[in-house]
Amino acid sequence: MGIDGSNTRELLSYLEHSYINQKNLKQVILGIDHYMFNEFDKRQDAFLQKRLKNKHIILTDLLNTLFSQDALIASKNTIKENWNLPKKPQDLVRGDNGFFPHREPNNGKTEWRFSNIIEQYFGYHTQYKLSEDRFNDFKKIVEFCRQNNIELIVFISPSHATQWEALRVTDRWDSFEEWKRKMVAITPVWDFSGYNSVTSEPIQPIMSNYVDNSHYTPNIGDFVLNRILSHNVEQVPEDFGVLITSENIEQHLAKIRSDREEWAKMRPNEVELVETLKQNFKEQQ
Repeated sequence: MGIDGSNTRELLSYLEHSYINQKNLKQVILGIDHYMFNEFDKRQDAFLQKRLKNKHIILTDLLNTLFSQDALIASKNTIKENWNLPKKPQDLVRGDNGFFPHREPNNGKTEWRFSNIIEQYFGYHTQYKLSEDRFNDFKKIVEFCRQNNIELIVFISPSHATQWEALRVTDRWDSFEEWKRKMVAITPVWDFSGYNSVTSEPIQPIMSNYVDNSHYTPNIGDFVLNRILSHNVEQVPEDFGVLITSENIEQHLAKIRSDREEWAKMRPNEVELVETLKQNFKEQQ
């Protein structure tokens, strides 16, 4: 399940909806992150509970998508944008709808994209508190899968190392660790975060693994799936992906702390980048 910017309540709702419409559902691969457990992160405006658990499109959605003024304007803009697309795919980074039409935009703006996403993090998450309601929703997801004989595989995405540095400079590191402890108390989790040969790729004009610090390229997505599904694991870097449980969580967290110190020594310019962005953001408040 991959729903942009969702929280655990929305994930639970869509899981239940999926099962109603596909009773032979056997496996769910669920990507999670620290942000979706934020007590201050509210439900997306586009989320509508009443459209779920149905086997057909609801009337309001049908009317809005076919006959509304918004639909007409959106259709017109889509035609216009398609007509005016850049001749070179690498010149297009992000579409107006938030998607990346071209997922490897090596157009000389790599550092700008990294800086932009880090700044967005500082802006979107000025407040953070782990939410017990979100954990309860997640427990319901685990229990729902168990009751319906659905294999649930949970993983933490491999954001770039600078993403974890942004957590550190906003004093969220302890919260991040506590979040992982609470997660593995509920179910085992594949952890692709931290500092490894994938996430520590240097920021440079042409990158193999990342579009920006939170969006990775398709080959990294393949690595994630190969690891958790035990498929072609010989193609996956050995240090990429650890199955964490309540038995190994403290050892795992200690290793990440140690790895962070080594990464900071090797990439002082990236540490400085994040700290400078944080200071600039603070001065603008």
